[in-house]
Parts: sequence; structure tokens; C-alpha cells
Amino acid sequence: MPLSAFALILLAGFIHASWNIAAKKANGDARFAFQSGVFLMVVWAPVGLWFGWDVVPQWGAIEWGFVTLSGVLHVFYLVILLQGYRKSDLTVVYPLARGSGPLLSSAFAILFLGERISLVGMAGIVGVVLGVFLVAGGPGLWRKTEDPAQRERVHMGLRSGVLTGAFIAAYTVADSYAVKFLAMSPILLDYFGNFIRTGLLLPAALRDRATTARMWREQWKYALLIAVISPVSYVLVLYAVKQAPISHVAPAREVSMLFAALIGGHLLREGDRLLRLLGALFIAAGVVALALG
Repeated sequence: MPLSAFALILLAGFIHASWNIAAKKANGDARFAFQSGVFLMVVWAPVGLWFGWDVVPQWGAIEWGFVTLSGVLHVFYLVILLQGYRKSDLTVVYPLARGSGPLLSSAFAILFLGERISLVGMAGIVGVVLGVFLVAGGPGLWRKTEDPAQRERVHMGLRSGVLTGAFIAAYTVADSYAVKFLAMSPILLDYFGNFIRTGLLLPAALRDRATTARMWREQWKYALLIAVISPVSYVLVLYAVKQAPISHVAPAREVSMLFAALIGGHLLREGDRLLRLLGALFIAAGVVALALG
């Protein structure tokens, strides 16, 4: 993996962990995702116009098809992720989502896109997966299931995390194909995909307008923060994909777990900090192996 791609992934990981912590603190749902999408449209409009003025009119059915596919997959991802954050801990949902998603997308890239990975790279994937398991709670996940309320909370986190990971894998493969093989701009793919996302989320915002208005007043700071920084993290990853194989970039994105374990665990006061720090170290070792492999 080129050093430039590795640097992009490190920066993207910090930004990604930051906006997920904001999403957890907002305690929002599909209406919160809609609000973030509206803010994103406005904040990034100058960039979208600048990069897309001459490019977008040349798009055909294939390009718009991938924009639509990206928007649909991201909607499912956002709604399931936010549901998990409302009903479980970030340090359960986030690592499971981040761990299962890249693992599935890497496997797809290796099995169906013909990408190759060395033994060092495979060891890196193992390190990342083990680290994610420890950050999620390790053996303590089973001890927590003795209490019925905590058991349901953990189970909800497990279901939401793995299902979110499946959609992460799906949109990672689809979007990576669009930027790598169709030469689509990562910035334009994400920006115009947001119009699809926001349109699909509009019915949820209109269903109970009084509640939506109240939530907008309470959550607008978190929504604005996510609108400003979340596109940056994902666009950086798509640019990294242009420089390195998907099977290396996708698992290396788990570096965000370092920041989530260190920052999120402290801010949200979710326990098992030592175990989760150990998991973060495994993830760091795995990321280094991926960079070398």
C-alpha cells in the first residue's frame, strides 16, 4: 500500500470516529439522518458545483445508476447504524460494524475482483478482526448476557453492528468500483448520492412534523458537524482506493477504532477501557501489516 494512501486512511479514520461519536451523542433516527443530509447539500454545494459543472452533464445511465445504488445502500447503513446507537453502546455497535464490513468487502475483492493479498496482509486482517472483537468487549460479551436487560442491549448491538457491516461492505464495493473502474469522481459520487439519501429519508421527516421540528432544534449542532466532516472521511477513503487495492484499504480503515476506543470510550464512559485499548493495539498492528502487505 502506498504511503500516501496509508496517510489518507489515517486521517479518514480520525474523522470517521469523530462523526460517529457525534451521532451517538445525538441519539437520533432517520429524521436526524435527513437533517444531516440537508445540511450536507447546503454546505458542500459550492464544491459540488465546482467539480460537477462540466462532468455531471456527461454522465450516462451507468454513472447515475451507481449514484443511485450508492444512495440507497447508504440510507440502509445510516438508519441501521443510528438504531444501534440508540439501543446499544457505541463500543459494541461501532467495532462490529467496522470489523465485519471491511472483512466482507475485502473477501469480495479477493474472490470476485481478482485482487491478491500477501501472507503479511492476511495476518493484518486477522489482527484487525481480533482487535475489533476485544474492543467490542471480548469474552465479556458473554458475561454481560446474564442480565436480561443488558443481554437484550448487547444482542441489539450485535445485530445492528453486523447488519451495518454488511451494508458497509456493499457500498464499499459498489463505490470503489465506480471510482476505480468507471473513473467517477469520489467527491461527486458522494455529493450527488446524498441527494438520493435525503430524498429517500424525506417521508420519515414528514411523518411527524412536530417531532421532527423539535429534534431539529435539539440536534442541529450534531447534524451540522456530521454534514461538514463525514463526507471528508469517505472521500479520502475513495481516493485511497484509487491508489491501493480494495482488499488492503477496506480493512485498514479499522484504524478508526483506535480513535473510537481512546476518544469515544472516555467521552461516553463505556467500560472495559483496558481491554478495548488492547484491542486498539491489535488493530494498529493489523493496519501496519496491511500497509506492508
